[in-house]
Formats: sequence, C-alpha cells, structure tokens
Amino acid sequence: MKRADPPMWTEKQLRTAIDAAGVSLWLWQVDTDEIVMDERGYDLWGIPRSETVTFEHLSATIHPEDLDKVRAAFTATRAVFGAYEIDFRILFGNKIRWISARGQGNDAGMLDRVMAGIFLDVTQRKQAEEANELLSGEMSHRVKNLLQVASTLTLITSRSATTTEEMTQDLMDRLMSLGRAHDLVRPFPGQEKRAALLGDMLAVLLAPYDNRVTSTERVRVSVPKMSVGEAAATTLALIVHELATNSLKYGALSTPTGTIDVSCDAYADEADVVIIWAERGGPPVLVPMARAGFGSKMVARSMSDALDGSIVFDWAQEGLVVTLRMSKDRLAG
Repeated sequence: MKRADPPMWTEKQLRTAIDAAGVSLWLWQVDTDEIVMDERGYDLWGIPRSETVTFEHLSATIHPEDLDKVRAAFTATRAVFGAYEIDFRILFGNKIRWISARGQGNDAGMLDRVMAGIFLDVTQRKQAEEANELLSGEMSHRVKNLLQVASTLTLITSRSATTTEEMTQDLMDRLMSLGRAHDLVRPFPGQEKRAALLGDMLAVLLAPYDNRVTSTERVRVSVPKMSVGEAAATTLALIVHELATNSLKYGALSTPTGTIDVSCDAYADEADVVIIWAERGGPPVLVPMARAGFGSKMVARSMSDALDGSIVFDWAQEGLVVTLRMSKDRLAG
C-alpha cells in the first residue's frame, strides 16, 4: 500500500505557528542595508511600519553597552558557518527589552542578496537569569556576613561578661535576636508578616547589637508610630541589617563606645518618609575609594526598585550618616 504524502504547511498555518512561538521574521538586503520585518518585528522594536528600516536605524535603539558587540557580531555572521544567535538589549521607552537575533551564517540560504532570520523577545528569560544571579550573590553575601557578625558578637559579649555563664547566656540571647532579625530579612513562605510597626521592626533588627549589661544604650531608635507593609518590611529589614553589619565591621559598633541613632521624619503632607541613620564614637571615618561592593549595590537597588526611594551616604568625620528616603505609599503597601 502506497504511503500517503505528508500534508503541506499552508501560509496561514505557518503564520499561526510563528505567532504562537512569539517569533518575528526579518529580511536583510545586504547591498542596500535595508531590513524588512513582519508586523511583530516592528512592534518588537517600537518602529512605525511606514519607515524604511536599515541596520543603522535599528542601531539607534540598541543599548549603548551592547552596540559595538552587535555591530561586530552581525559583520562576523557573514563569514560564520552554521547557525548563530546574538542576544542584546534595546531601549524601549524608559524600559529595557532583550532581543535574540538568530539566523544562518556564511550567507547560507541567501537568495537575491537577501539574508533571512528571526527576532525573539527574550526579556523574561534574561530577567529570570539576572534574578537568579542576584539571589546567588545575595545568599553568598549573607552567609559571609552572618559568620562575621556571629564572630564579632562573641567578641562584644566577652568584653562585658564577668563569668562564663553570663557570657554564654548573653551570647545566646544575641544570636537568637540575630535569628529573629534574619527572619525579617528572609521570611519563610507562609511566615511573612502582614504588617509591622516601624519602631518594633527596628528594635528587633538592632537588638543583637545593643548593650546588654550596662545601662548605656548603644542603639537608640526614635521613630513615629507607623505601619510597614509586608513587602516593604522585608526590603527595609534587609537594608537595616546591611547597615548594622557594616557598622559592626567598620563603623560605630566595631568599638565599645560607638553609638547609633535612628530617627525618622514622616509628615502627613509629604509623600516621602525619611529615615536617618547616624553613627558616633566609632573609628576614624574613611571614605571608600573602591567601587561599591555587592552589599552596597544590593541596598541601592532595593531602595529604588521596592521602595521607590534612594540612599545617600555622608562620610562625615564624626561618624557615618545615612539618609534613607522612600515612598510613604510603598512603605505602607
């Protein structure tokens, strides 16, 4: 029995499959540099369909950091054997979009001096990859900090304890407080706080570093009564935890007499909340000369993305002053 010929794809079926895959098609006339795209391609690049498009035209929207790489890659594809894939960023309004350009090199499949290929929007994949890299970096950073904090808390406890039993109890209390603070920074699923009072949250976060024996307070918190929403609580806790860790390593908390004052301005007629972190009595303040480390970048990104705010460091001679400005709506949301 003769085997039936397989069905042929119709143009409509091909277009349906292409649309389902989110693929946009392009043709490049290598002599004139003109590029023709399908409807999805123009939408992907944000270019009016009536315009004549060239590679130079598209280059105007490519992220400046990727432009030289893309130029070199597209030139090289003419001499590359086999399939190629180039991922790059374009500026789409005030956002960044990731595009993957794919085709065949060495002029494979070229007809009438026209090369063909596809564009794919890979923004979600790239954002997921960046999020995973950020999480891995943050986890490594957190583990290193926690080990150093635990070691330094042991040293602080030994300065004031008079007996082994007293030191053991004080150190256990501090480590338990550190654990509660860490839960605020990275709560377990299902254990997130719906809302917290700002003063209570700061007290929990800074409790491990306060003086447990003498009546002298090393950490003083003076903030108005206001609620902090679930999402904002985790972000703000991470930031305060980072500031306390750095103070313990380099700032006021690294000396027996250093102090920290945390205050807050939040007026009813203003859209922002301002928290001031002021250190006094620590070692001489040195302005960091190197580029910001992972912790500093993470704090700045958290303030901007999650709290629609900013963080400013004033390396004053008498002690570091940090100003945290954030949206009142974001803080309560």
